Amino acid sequence: MESVLTNIRLVLEDRIVDGTLVHEKGTIRAIDEGRSNLAAAIDGAGAYLAPGLIDLHTDALEGHFIPRPKVIWPDARAAALAHDAQMAASGVTTVYDAICAGGFDQAKADRRALYETMLDAVDEGTARSLFRVDHRIHLRCELTDRTLPDLVDAALGRPTLALASLMDHTPGTRQWRNVEHLKVYLTGIGKGGADIDAEVADRIERARGAVAGNYERMVALFSASGLVLASHDDTTPAHVDEALAAGCTISEFPTTLEAARAAKAGGLATIGGAPNVVRGGSHSGGVSMRDLAREGLLDALASDYVPASLLQAALALTRTAGLSVAQALALVTAAPARLARLEDRGRLAEGLRADLVLFRLADDTPVVGEVFLAGRRVF
Repeated sequence: MESVLTNIRLVLEDRIVDGTLVHEKGTIRAIDEGRSNLAAAIDGAGAYLAPGLIDLHTDALEGHFIPRPKVIWPDARAAALAHDAQMAASGVTTVYDAICAGGFDQAKADRRALYETMLDAVDEGTARSLFRVDHRIHLRCELTDRTLPDLVDAALGRPTLALASLMDHTPGTRQWRNVEHLKVYLTGIGKGGADIDAEVADRIERARGAVAGNYERMVALFSASGLVLASHDDTTPAHVDEALAAGCTISEFPTTLEAARAAKAGGLATIGGAPNVVRGGSHSGGVSMRDLAREGLLDALASDYVPASLLQAALALTRTAGLSVAQALALVTAAPARLARLEDRGRLAEGLRADLVLFRLADDTPVVGEVFLAGRRVF
């Protein structure tokens, strides 16, 4: 049976249209300007109707598995479902769950113990149709970890694995190029005094023996995998050159304007962190994504560590970077769809999936009203 949504503001890729959308059997059948007079039409009362948001990187899944330091939620399925509900409530209909393969943060050592459990939870929720929204795995490959190849092996071949990123969190480079920012972070997770200096030195030493070998292995592996590949925290043009040589198509969360400009010149698409936009800057000293947007260097947004930030950030850019609503929403819909090679969603167009989010504004705050996945209401 077809559904008719009318008296809505349709967020198209290049403009906003007051009109009507018809969907049937999970597919958008018609988009028309003006109001429908059909008795069965649902009155949207002037709300915005946008494509369902597409989030290419969120760390939020882990937060439901480890809600407090050293606290592991005993029911993995329930943790995954809680995360899924949060994504739906944020207007996200396709989410790439970023799961860490490796890392040397002792405070998050539970990551390693839960690594395959989280992978299994995404696979099971998808296979059994337990989720409200569409989940994919984004494998965060931490090059500083000597055991990375074994961890990646455990993920390869999984049906939900769709994207991988190459990460190097060695102190003194990329995100932690200013080691003082890392020390502040370590203080926040319970480290203190001489322990911090010892932790930083240990991380540098462990990374020295792992990064180069892991990089070569991962590049060879992913070149033959067909997965979308991203670099992470590019800081210099040299980092961008490395990403291009590795076959990356995405530069995820560049930390400097210089790196973002090099990515643009080299043909890499830049994904920025939505919390950076909402907060007005990076929590670790990186470049402001608002500045990248103003210079035309921001191609898409990802929620990173706050799912609700995705829609908030897009609309914030209409106030802080001069983007139109249509341009801003494309950063979280059409653009990530293209980057992830998803040809059936991300835009309001006839023949595409009816992944939809209906929202209003309370002053400058977006309020998600209803969310549809392939025409089925999930929130």
